[in-house]
Amino acid sequence: MNAVNSGRQPLVLVPGLTCDAEVFRAQTAALADVADMTVADTLSDGSIAAMAERLLDDAPDTFALAGFSMGGYVAMEVIARAPERVTRLALLDTSATADAPDYAAVRRAAVRTARERGFEKVLRGSLGLLVHPQADPAIGDAVVAMAMRVGIEAFERQQGAIIARADPLPGLAAIAVPTLVLVGEDDRTTPPHYSRTIAQTVPGATLVTIPECGHMAPMERPEAVNAALREWLATPSSRT
Repeated sequence: MNAVNSGRQPLVLVPGLTCDAEVFRAQTAALADVADMTVADTLSDGSIAAMAERLLDDAPDTFALAGFSMGGYVAMEVIARAPERVTRLALLDTSATADAPDYAAVRRAAVRTARERGFEKVLRGSLGLLVHPQADPAIGDAVVAMAMRVGIEAFERQQGAIIARADPLPGLAAIAVPTLVLVGEDDRTTPPHYSRTIAQTVPGATLVTIPECGHMAPMERPEAVNAALREWLATPSSRT
């Protein structure tokens, strides 16, 4: 177990597909006064379940949990496995439904194309699905650079994990901690209707929609994301 600073809440941040700690750089800087943050390892395992088990092995006894995109799938698996350890839950730009066969085929095709034509080319071609068209181009460049650091091997492994993931939606009604569901209004990867479904299913969940924002909300609109997370962290929880 990791040591915890008793003056701040332990908070585990879970990155998305081809993301590393950079995706949460703005959050780890802005929330350091209220949260003792760690970024989960999602790069070493080939299934969502294994990522969740690794997170639980590395995390404090109890902790707040925030997952972005694929990290949301991991976070939902964590709270299903160990609900007594999670004090509050945030699900950012994610969904609670398993991939339909046609979308799984798109994921497999993306891996094949990355292998055949180049990973960076695929990444740049996908930016229209990830970043708002009016966003600073530097954000798209940062997204690509982050994914290139993560690498094509992890990309393939994570895509396989996402395709094979279980459908967490049936278990969401049992969540009994303060839950934030946040989404970019113009998210084209996990459109807002996915977040609305989660928020309608988790008892008492708070839904926050960020205007003029695509899928990469923590990087695109950090001030809005930080404000929502700060309010969520201040919400009373019986497990804090």
